[in-house]
Amino acid sequence: MITGLAGLAAALALAGVGAVVLGSLRLQRGGPRRTTPWLARYWRDLPVGQKRLVIAGFVAGIVALAVTRWVPVVVIVPAAVVAGPRLLGDPKNRDIIVLEALDRWVRALTASLLTGRSVPDAIRSTRRQAPEVLSDAVTLAALRLDERWTLPDALSAFADDVDHADADAVAAALVVAGQRGTGAAATLEALADSLQDRLAAAREIDNERAKPRIVVRQVTAIIAVVLVLALVTSPSYFAPYRSGFGPWIALALALIYIASLARLQAASQPRPRARLRQAAKPAAPAAGQSGGAR
Repeated sequence: MITGLAGLAAALALAGVGAVVLGSLRLQRGGPRRTTPWLARYWRDLPVGQKRLVIAGFVAGIVALAVTRWVPVVVIVPAAVVAGPRLLGDPKNRDIIVLEALDRWVRALTASLLTGRSVPDAIRSTRRQAPEVLSDAVTLAALRLDERWTLPDALSAFADDVDHADADAVAAALVVAGQRGTGAAATLEALADSLQDRLAAAREIDNERAKPRIVVRQVTAIIAVVLVLALVTSPSYFAPYRSGFGPWIALALALIYIASLARLQAASQPRPRARLRQAAKPAAPAAGQSGGAR
């Protein structure tokens, strides 16, 4: 009875904390104060899907506390619900995303050059065909060219906007192709083949990095199933974790496991490759012409 009341009190306390947090968020949005607490900014900047996970974890923690009457679940369950999908899922590989986008755009540029266009005109004509990850950078490059920026300056700014080593290589190849005048399409075809080779290597490396994550997902699922079955069929197994320092030990073990998953996720991420050139300040348009990009 006492344990049930303690669990109910903890659940009500947690709900009260949540109500205070949500209330403070509303006050900060509509109140007279201009400063926004870090928690409110964090919540505001979260994607909608992540907000739903946080709310679901919060509710699941209260339900688990009411059912098990074991206080550590009020922290363990929300942490697992919120962090689990991110730590056990396959993260997006920016190298592959950018390489795929550059390959598609370079091939569109090649097709445009084969119709007799110059490199600046090809950039202008393909800005609507650029993949989403390059769309803004290509559009800005076209606008800069319209504002009479030189081709090297516009492509230098393009490489800085994308901020990727392969974008530097593409920008350099386009500058060379624009300066040569003839053979630009052949230069870009060779560049596209090189990007394809880089993309194939990046995908192979990413597949190798995914194998440990698959094993960890399987191990985590087995551990979760065993713990739930033990909790249902043999409650006495968790008796040492219900009194004294037991709850703190259980909480520490759970958080250590979550931290280990985070470390593994970070280790499986490819390190950003060094840029071929340092990011430069925005280039100025040619002398006597109008200012920066619109």
